[in-house]
Amino acid sequence: MEKELNGKIAVVTGAASGIGLASAEAMMNAGAKVVLVDRDANALAELENKYGDKVITQITDLLDPVSCDEMIPQILTKTEHIDIFYANAGTYIGGDLLHTDTGTIDRMLNLNINAVIKNIRSVLPHMIKRGGGDIIATSSVAGRSAVKHEPVYSASKWAITCFTQTTRRQVIQHGIRVAQVSPGPVASALLADWPEERLQAAKDIGAIMEPTEVAAAIMYILTRPRNVTVHDIVVMPTNIDV
Repeated sequence: MEKELNGKIAVVTGAASGIGLASAEAMMNAGAKVVLVDRDANALAELENKYGDKVITQITDLLDPVSCDEMIPQILTKTEHIDIFYANAGTYIGGDLLHTDTGTIDRMLNLNINAVIKNIRSVLPHMIKRGGGDIIATSSVAGRSAVKHEPVYSASKWAITCFTQTTRRQVIQHGIRVAQVSPGPVASALLADWPEERLQAAKDIGAIMEPTEVAAAIMYILTRPRNVTVHDIVVMPTNIDV
């Protein structure tokens, strides 16, 4: 897989930590230059210092409509083109719906659904003009199964599953591949909302993955021959009952 992305320019949202950072690092190792998108300016500055000219940083708050709309145009002033767009940024809500306030629901749906759709809509004209590209979105196993303890999160990922599969069919004629990755539980900030006893129990039995394991699935998607599109990869810890 080494250097299979040589010369490519990739954009990764939510790139300062977790799956986004692990995937960006995997792309860099394969030869790509990566635009790291996040709202955490300090984390981006540290990553820029660490990786130098392998990265370009883009401070964007995807929950701010103006910042979200300006993201792709701003990136295109910093890069020659965009070959890969990975819509990874998202957040998580678990637990009983009655215990979740509406402001938190709005924030999650805006980030998990609206920002993804708007970002992909913004990058498509550029990719269509260039005659190709790769788009990936982070969904979840919760986007394939109605998870009882995740009614809002699961609903948001079902929406992304629908969006990626319908959009894929609209843009394939332009040489653009659209895929998604659907992980199970991953050791990241998204699990901060889990009850401590549930999180510890999952760790004890090896039912949580590392971000690098999802990044490996992303690289598999990106390195298939152009006549192959991976619609979805479900990546699960072996020791989990789902």
